[in-house]
Amino acid sequence: MLIAISSLKGANVEGSDGHVGTVRDFLFDAVTWQIRWMEVDVGSWLHERKVLIHPSAIAPLKVPERPELALPMMRSMEELVLSVGLTKRQIEESPIIREDEPITQQIECRVYGHYSWDPHWVRSYFSMHAVGMAASPGQISVQTNPENTGPHSVAELFGSHIHATDGDIGHVENLIVDDNKWDIRYMIVATGNWWPGKHVLLAPYAVRQVDWLARRVALNVTRAKVRSSPPWDPAAMIDEMNEQHLHAHYGWPGYGW
Repeated sequence: MLIAISSLKGANVEGSDGHVGTVRDFLFDAVTWQIRWMEVDVGSWLHERKVLIHPSAIAPLKVPERPELALPMMRSMEELVLSVGLTKRQIEESPIIREDEPITQQIECRVYGHYSWDPHWVRSYFSMHAVGMAASPGQISVQTNPENTGPHSVAELFGSHIHATDGDIGHVENLIVDDNKWDIRYMIVATGNWWPGKHVLLAPYAVRQVDWLARRVALNVTRAKVRSSPPWDPAAMIDEMNEQHLHAHYGWPGYGW
């Protein structure tokens, strides 16, 4: 299922033996565009600790069967529950990470080891295209600054300015993820004054470089290409046919359709 990542913030997280906390943030890999960690706010249960849960521990999402919640992806889903296959004791005994502590590779290794998680549990759709490695001639590659391999908070992308090869087109308003591979499939871009009142979807395949300090995302497509892309309604779910039309327009690889 595809869902706007903003809808998951504040959602309840339930372990196999009770309530764990709520979703605080998601951290993603800056090269493969795959969610690497879900950060959970555990409240007073584990005082002043940062709790990380790997996506492989998250069960498939179950959206409440209420039309007003299930249709608009952009709306907050307070009733949404993320179930994780962990006990509260397992979480309590996990490596202690202070609230103000950055997530280093060493910390990640300790967390992986504690839970016996595989950091390469599933291959991202973008792995084969990362850092200039296109799957075949003519396909679009994804590049990021090599010194910024993450993990980065998804919040770092929100509000970032989007630059086509020939000018600005807007800013990142939201991100769409899938709950299977936990890839960031699309950036939702508000086109602002350039194309008032419009939103477009751009996959990481269109990203040439991300400047984290300047909060700037450089694309490998033109403004004209973006403007002629298939229309998208932010209040509607994205189906396979919508995705196929979008990818055909840009010449992007598909997602295993």
